[in-house]
Amino acid sequence: MSDTVLLDVTGAVATITLNRPDAMNSMTVEAKLALNEAVGSVASDARVRALVLTGTGRAFCVGQDLREHAALLEAGDPAPLSTVKEHYNPLVTTLAGLPFPTIAAINGTAAGAGLGIACALDLRIGAAGSKLTTAFAGIGLTADSGLSWTLPRLVGSGRAAALLMLAQPITAEQALEMGLLNMVVPAEDVLAVATELATRLAAGPTAAYACIKQSLSFGSEASLVETLDKEDELQTRAGQTTDHSNAVKSFLAKEIPTFEGR
Repeated sequence: MSDTVLLDVTGAVATITLNRPDAMNSMTVEAKLALNEAVGSVASDARVRALVLTGTGRAFCVGQDLREHAALLEAGDPAPLSTVKEHYNPLVTTLAGLPFPTIAAINGTAAGAGLGIACALDLRIGAAGSKLTTAFAGIGLTADSGLSWTLPRLVGSGRAAALLMLAQPITAEQALEMGLLNMVVPAEDVLAVATELATRLAAGPTAAYACIKQSLSFGSEASLVETLDKEDELQTRAGQTTDHSNAVKSFLAKEIPTFEGR
């Protein structure tokens, strides 16, 4: 794996770190390939029950590396025009489909695909005073990295349209108010807070979390009747887990349950 992306697994928590601080963790072809590789590794690692994604330096990720992008365009290389299909779409699909809790530790600026990647995760913790922007319209592009799907679900269609069309930066505090972030903490605390939360979630009923994630995704597109049927299916699945059986016994015995994720 390239050193543009770092992967650490400690206990049941995986941490992926974007590691191009001098370029504000912008995404080169190398970095996109490395990030896809890291996420794929996490997805197949049976030890992992929660994921934290963060960046080094003063930015989380500012999206596409425009220097590389411009050079490739000038050279007539087709890579810039295929990067959504080849890199971002598989990345966002895998991230959104991970069957355990995922947290974006947004340590600084998040822009373009950087914001899209963060929005593909379950929870987002932002650094106080940091800036977030969709950025795409500012360089004559439309949304990618899933933002046209995730933003309306997080902030509503009206705000999503404004964020994408105006492409104006908003502060972490504004993002918290509109529901784009779940929490805002001092920049120096972002990773620690995210890791603590991931550790707590990793010790929880991760089999049930997987069902919750699937239920939310299904319900966002389905009718009430269809969603009720899906809830029945998923509740039946969750009810057959060892976690549920043990938790009920612990409740009746007035003990704290231990969850195994199965």
